[in-house]
Amino acid sequence: MAQPDQSHAPYLDALSAYAAREPGRLHVPGHKGGPGADPQLLEAVGQGALALDIPALTYGIDSGEEPTPFHVAQDLAAEAWGARRTWFLINGASQGNHVALLTLAHAGKEVIAQRNAHSSTVDGCILAGLSPVFAAPEVDPELGIAHCLAPETLERELAATPGVVGATIVSPTYFGAVADVAALAEVAHAHGVPLVVDESWGAHLAFHPDLPAHALSLGADLVVSSTHKIVGSLTQSAMVHLGHDAEGRIDEHVVDRCVTLVESTSPSALLVGSLDAARRLAATRGRELLEETIYALAAIREAIRGIEGLDVLDERLVGAAGVHAYDPLRLAIDVRGTGTDGYELAALLRDRADIGLELAGENVIVGVFGMAEPAAEQGRRLVAALREVIDSLGDRGDRMREDFAPPPPWGELAMSPRDAFLGRQEVVAADDAVGRIAAESLAAYPPGIPNVLPGERLSAETLDYVRTALDHGGSLRGASDRLLRTVRVVVEG
Repeated sequence: MAQPDQSHAPYLDALSAYAAREPGRLHVPGHKGGPGADPQLLEAVGQGALALDIPALTYGIDSGEEPTPFHVAQDLAAEAWGARRTWFLINGASQGNHVALLTLAHAGKEVIAQRNAHSSTVDGCILAGLSPVFAAPEVDPELGIAHCLAPETLERELAATPGVVGATIVSPTYFGAVADVAALAEVAHAHGVPLVVDESWGAHLAFHPDLPAHALSLGADLVVSSTHKIVGSLTQSAMVHLGHDAEGRIDEHVVDRCVTLVESTSPSALLVGSLDAARRLAATRGRELLEETIYALAAIREAIRGIEGLDVLDERLVGAAGVHAYDPLRLAIDVRGTGTDGYELAALLRDRADIGLELAGENVIVGVFGMAEPAAEQGRRLVAALREVIDSLGDRGDRMREDFAPPPPWGELAMSPRDAFLGRQEVVAADDAVGRIAAESLAAYPPGIPNVLPGERLSAETLDYVRTALDHGGSLRGASDRLLRTVRVVVEG
């Protein structure tokens, strides 16, 4: 079977050909490509989508003569992102972080982890039995948001903890800050360990020269890529990429085993097909589409700066502690001059203009733009809504808020996350949890960065901060009580 070029989507083509044959479907799923589906579901997602929803190990798609269309699709993705090998994931970048930590766990017991990592990194440590040694990111003193890990911080932590199996960092952050990945990789490699980059928010970076360089091109060994976020595959689809120069630090066969360990035996063909299609779009038209989006967002930022009380995060942030570059596809808006917070502003935009944002916090709201969407049109709608909402605030928009309370310091890690998560525990009232060791994560979502990890001691300040986030409309991931009336804690002694 000849390998097609980047203009083809071999897996999606094979799915479509299978559906067009109208084969006898004496296999799962029970909807049988449409005839057995609930009528409303059939109407909502369409006959075409259901016809493509086929099981794994279907001959001519992901089994049979090799290389199968599935394997060719993954090879094309590796070529497009500059990877030695790429794996498709059907449980999001969270699965990618689980894979990364399980891979590292083959080499030892401790790992350096950026403390503002996504909660799935901590979950990966729990699954893998790794003990994280947390490295603190740089924190913006004005906005109260965490940026990236500084190379000198990683150097200090690696020097202080010999025997760690690797380091895992986040770049870009939820707010668009990009780390000095090249310097971080150099530090990690000088200590003989691999660098894992959670590049969930940067799947598009490889496809336009005016964007920050992507992690694989800068020496990262294993990169987690949430393809659906910007590039446009279906929600819950992602990839994990192995760097060309990772040999000796990351074993390709170990990664493959770990992908299999944490993936479903019934992977969604629709998710895989969407990854194949998104790769084709990025590889063949990414530069053109991103050019339009970058240009549109520059105009949107300029318009927002002209609204009283608002400012934006942009390339002016570069050079601040923990910010090596900035991703212009993130629209982070500084709302401190409006007299209100981001939670109220996001609610007003939702209720009055039917605009949903990716994130709302005390000082910042964040909008995310896709690689191929009509960004200029969406931007005009957002700017008009912001003007209307800010005008409705009256004289509150003429003064800077002074009631901002930054997130409290992260608690002491008193035991490993795995031991806390699996050990003896009890449920207590939240007020009685102060000073106890958490047995669960408490992560205000979004962005899903744990305010509390299993194994950390709980403080009154942290619990109050999470309560405030909930009161303002946030949600809580990881907690057994999503309203934080109770907390699951370790039984000590």
